[in-house]
Amino acid sequence: MIKPVLGFKFSDQPEPHKERTREILKSHPEVRELITRNPKSMLIILGVVVLQISLAIILSAEPLWLALIVAYLIGAFANHTLFVLIHECAHNLIFKNKTSNKIASIICDLPMGIPTAISFRSYHLKHHSFQGNYYLDADLASEWEAKIIGNSFIGKAFWLLFFPVFQALRPPRLRSIEFMNKWTILNWIVVFIFDVLLVYFFGWISILYLIASLTFSIGLHPLGARWIQEHYLTYPPQETYSYYGPLNTVALNVGFHNEHHDFPSIPWNNLPKLKKSAPEFYNNLISHNSWTKLLFKFLFDRNLSLYSRMLRADKAEGAITTK
Repeated sequence: MIKPVLGFKFSDQPEPHKERTREILKSHPEVRELITRNPKSMLIILGVVVLQISLAIILSAEPLWLALIVAYLIGAFANHTLFVLIHECAHNLIFKNKTSNKIASIICDLPMGIPTAISFRSYHLKHHSFQGNYYLDADLASEWEAKIIGNSFIGKAFWLLFFPVFQALRPPRLRSIEFMNKWTILNWIVVFIFDVLLVYFFGWISILYLIASLTFSIGLHPLGARWIQEHYLTYPPQETYSYYGPLNTVALNVGFHNEHHDFPSIPWNNLPKLKKSAPEFYNNLISHNSWTKLLFKFLFDRNLSLYSRMLRADKAEGAITTK
């Protein structure tokens, strides 16, 4: 029997994207031409990886406070871009075969300090297939996580600051997800060997810079509001939101989240073209234009918490009850 999940919002309707995809294809069959791959993304991967490693080496001789400032102002944006490219690899949107995409994602992981690419691939694809299913969607906070964080400024700030840690603690609740395989082991070996070599030749400041860049890129930073933007119920009952602000330039259009969920086989460079091709399906949806504004709204609005997510039960899992 499925354990009740308390506190979250609940919908007995199917997730909204599959139906909208069918309607868009019916009205605009030409959008199929946007479904392709973008091997040029590999050049961005190599450029950002070289940038981050170079900064780590340069900052290795500098005080820690300077490394943290650079991590917040520059490194966070670089690592966030790499996260977006890991996301592209997860959907096989760079190369035709899965192996090449997995290798590219591991290269993205080098400046992260912590291996995440292959594990993310497994969890993220389930998120698309089972959006809102508590036992299959790793994008949802765990019940204990939402309960202890609450809706206070301090709690939510703490959660964002340590967001990577909280994400790493979610797998035990998940079902039907292969956590460990040969690619995961390879990912760990490559990244940890790189970490050891970096520390051996350049010292601890270099790796601390990379870990700080990782933490800021998805945590207590305007970029961290991306995780709030995507599926938090800021304007219910709509459960998926896009961001059309200026940071999409460095974030490779990752803000086009409704578009991405509707067509996960369209690469980042074509997502604005999708919106332009089918404006009647997207212009009427609520969207965000500022991650910074959204960050402060989430922190200070006591009506928003980790419970501000929509749950639904997969037919195979049975009903999930709420308060």
